[in-house]
Amino acid sequence: MTAVVEVQHLTKRYRETVAVDDVSFAIEKDRIYGLLGRNGAGKTTVMSILTAQNFATGGDVKVFGEHPYENARVLSRMCFVRESQKYPEDAKPRHAFRTARLFFPHWNQELADRLVDEFQLPMSKTIKKLSRGQLSAVGVIIGIASRAEITFFDEPYLGLDAVARQIFYDRLLEDYAEHPRTVILSSHLIDEVANLLERVLVIDRGRIILDEETDAVRDRAASIVGDTAAVEAFVAGREVLHRESLGRVTSVTVLGGLTPDERRRLAAAGLEVGPVSLQQLIVRLTQHTTGSEASADLPDAIDEGVHR
Repeated sequence: MTAVVEVQHLTKRYRETVAVDDVSFAIEKDRIYGLLGRNGAGKTTVMSILTAQNFATGGDVKVFGEHPYENARVLSRMCFVRESQKYPEDAKPRHAFRTARLFFPHWNQELADRLVDEFQLPMSKTIKKLSRGQLSAVGVIIGIASRAEITFFDEPYLGLDAVARQIFYDRLLEDYAEHPRTVILSSHLIDEVANLLERVLVIDRGRIILDEETDAVRDRAASIVGDTAAVEAFVAGREVLHRESLGRVTSVTVLGGLTPDERRRLAAAGLEVGPVSLQQLIVRLTQHTTGSEASADLPDAIDEGVHR
């Protein structure tokens, strides 16, 4: 596959804080990626650097084989939808869409009009008077209707209710199938977006700790529940991501796939084996890597829907 984004040893420092720490990865053409991690892990910083809205302290970034900074050839082929997008005081949604239509060469107005109707977006209000969900809808519509070759969605659904989020997921997949492009989706509602993602990049404390195909990630861990002594005997020597006990019953999340023989042994010992969802795995991995050293500005709530 063709890499449209190549990142080598990317570092970003803010005085004493290292927001991105020696990160390297590649993004392939026409695939949907999840850029996942805890709040403050460095996801937005990475996307801002890739879209030339921030500057790296060190390392190298290439998009379509070129450096993106002040490069109109590259920037016109990308769309960055972010939570904190600012608009002029008197701007209305139609002004935002009109500007987008001028900037993005593959803009589809018919699709934008359809999304406006589906999201029930009031076009007569100024953007500053829209609700948080309506403001998010403006960004989502631009991101999908732009049909940019690379589209970044940074927590695009904040304020959208469950129905509106499902519309976003459905329309994104539907249009992606008809008009393939590269999509990088940052989200903390991991289980909601899991079925959209083809590959997962997990960033924690500024470092990439996971870069794998989504299907492979799902087989990387298992949950084992049962008698404490039997569980502890089985997991001895294995990497345990999480452990909970209640009385004589223990539940552990272990890293690494289980062989058919191991599953037979577990069944014979009366232990229950269950899958670990993508969200559970990422939560456990980030808890496991940060441990007791997790800083106070990294909320331990990726699985509880806490927004930044």
